[in-house]
Amino acid sequence: MTAQHDAPHDLVGIGIGPFNLSLAALSHGLPAQGADRLATAFYDQRRDFRWHPGLLIDGATLQVPFLADLVTLADPASPWSFLNYLKHKERLFPFYFAEQFHIQRAEYDAYCRWVAGRLPGLHFGHQVDAVRWNPERDLFEVDYTQLDTDGEAEALGRTYTRNLALGIGTAPFVPEPLRPLVEAPTVPVIHSADYLDNRARILGAEHVTVIGSGQSGAEVFLDLLRARPVGRERLTWLARTPSFAPMEYSKLGLEHFTPDYTRYFHSLPEPVRDRLVPAQWQLHKGIDAATIGAIHEELYRRSLHGGWPDTVLTPGVTVRTAGRVATTKVELHLEHLQQGSRSRLTTDAVVLATGYRERPLTSLFAGLDPYMRKDSSGRPRIDDRYRMVLDPSVTGTVFVQNGERHTHGVGAPDLGLAAWRSAAILNTLTGKEPYPQPDRTAFTTFGLEQREHTRPRPAVDLLPLVDHP
Repeated sequence: MTAQHDAPHDLVGIGIGPFNLSLAALSHGLPAQGADRLATAFYDQRRDFRWHPGLLIDGATLQVPFLADLVTLADPASPWSFLNYLKHKERLFPFYFAEQFHIQRAEYDAYCRWVAGRLPGLHFGHQVDAVRWNPERDLFEVDYTQLDTDGEAEALGRTYTRNLALGIGTAPFVPEPLRPLVEAPTVPVIHSADYLDNRARILGAEHVTVIGSGQSGAEVFLDLLRARPVGRERLTWLARTPSFAPMEYSKLGLEHFTPDYTRYFHSLPEPVRDRLVPAQWQLHKGIDAATIGAIHEELYRRSLHGGWPDTVLTPGVTVRTAGRVATTKVELHLEHLQQGSRSRLTTDAVVLATGYRERPLTSLFAGLDPYMRKDSSGRPRIDDRYRMVLDPSVTGTVFVQNGERHTHGVGAPDLGLAAWRSAAILNTLTGKEPYPQPDRTAFTTFGLEQREHTRPRPAVDLLPLVDHP
């Protein structure tokens, strides 16, 4: 059974994570050019909204303030704000007295699910299969499969749109040496994204190894530590970084997550951008200072009556290879980068807090590949208005959400820039300025050249393709 929707949309979003949910919320009720309202539709293959469900550990908080919700930093009066969510839940006064600037992850997830459950035009259980440009209609074709409650194909459909918003997010990254072990049925080797679903199994293992030095690794290690008996913790925490370092959270350091820095980063030559991103790991891959403090406090408490907790915390280590031992254990072959030494570790369970990678566009966007302009590394070029640079024959626009770190910097996956980016997209899409944006957002002036603070003007034309020298 195939359904075809001939009336084109103004905007179709692929993926409904926080970023496209922000875009959907801010686009709700907006007028379109020559129409009463902007016609939008958003598709996601999941049955409903879930935000990192495997990491909603009790007590874990967001690393951004509650003002970094879906809409507030673009439209504080929006009905889709976190404060309005609290009001509807009759929890505004308790939140006021709690004096919490950083809310729990579980509460942020509940807030997003509240928005997703009330916002029209969201189609969960719809898997987008292919995207093509139809030159005869000057529209994008979007093919999708409607899924039943068991995730099986129920119906096929096609819709048309003038513009797309790509928000398919990232996927858990498993290092190459450990990939063959992840699916082993007898030894739990899991990514931290699946931690809560496997927590009981992990806790039952005699010895557990956590790999990864970021916030997720720290939270998993702390949760395991608190659940293990004193003196019988049997925990190892390994990290590739040279230290278990705190996240950069100084006031001026945080200005790297402003629109000002985003514009500055985008203006840099491609080789400079590629060098900068990994060098700025502490801006987004460090550990919250409170979490580091809680880990040290728990370790110290366990040493009060003499002896040391049975834990090993070692940074500067890489996993060279790994394999199963007698089907019930895992052997990790380790190398210490500074010492140049190698060792082996046998463990009963592994939690990989090894981060996420952007999902490849190969299959989904195969039909657009001939039109896409790419950089020297084969990545899509994305202009300063978050538009994928396409061949001039394509009159439609593909906006990119959280897939532009190589062009826009470390702020691409940051929740604090979600509303601002959504507003910038909608200003461009409508050709108006429904969400006026500030000319300046940081005290820091990035770069020696003094440039006038300007924001992208709303427009729908493609910028000419210019190569950086």
